[in-house]
Amino acid sequence: MADRSLLGEMRQIQLAIELIELGARLQVLETETSLSRGRLIKLYKEIHGVSPPKGMLPFSTDWFVTWLPNIHSSLFYNIYESLSLLGTETRMATMVKAYRLYLEQVSMLEDREPVLGLTRAWTLVRFFQSGMMQLSVCRRCGGRFVAHAHSIDHDYVCGICQPPSRAGKTRKAAQRAKRT
Repeated sequence: MADRSLLGEMRQIQLAIELIELGARLQVLETETSLSRGRLIKLYKEIHGVSPPKGMLPFSTDWFVTWLPNIHSSLFYNIYESLSLLGTETRMATMVKAYRLYLEQVSMLEDREPVLGLTRAWTLVRFFQSGMMQLSVCRRCGGRFVAHAHSIDHDYVCGICQPPSRAGKTRKAAQRAKRT
């Protein structure tokens, strides 16, 4: 019996380490592991050398439907859903694997910077599980994109097929254009 609890605790610590390295906030760690808050804070400090950030987790679904976050959220969630259909791992193991695959895909982009952090990805999965979000199919490209649940989507066009007028006109883009 003692061996099982030690192995279980070891798995919880491994999960916490993996989540911390991927950028999880303390609230995510507390929800997804059985480790005490004190141990999680200590582990976070040991890994990053600083205390975990304070503050509330993102709680609005609106962030996920804005232009660039929607593209990244949709990429992540489609990966997550595909892995979930295999049903071979726990929800958190699937989420971590999907997030790593998302990071791998983003690393090939020009900016190489993920828009979707692990905490937001975790929040997105929870929004889907609670029925607050859905995947809508773009009528032009056929891609499946994150949208508010119960939104009318029979004429849905994604942000890739029809980007907003200011899309890509960020300060970073202007600085990049100056350099080239």
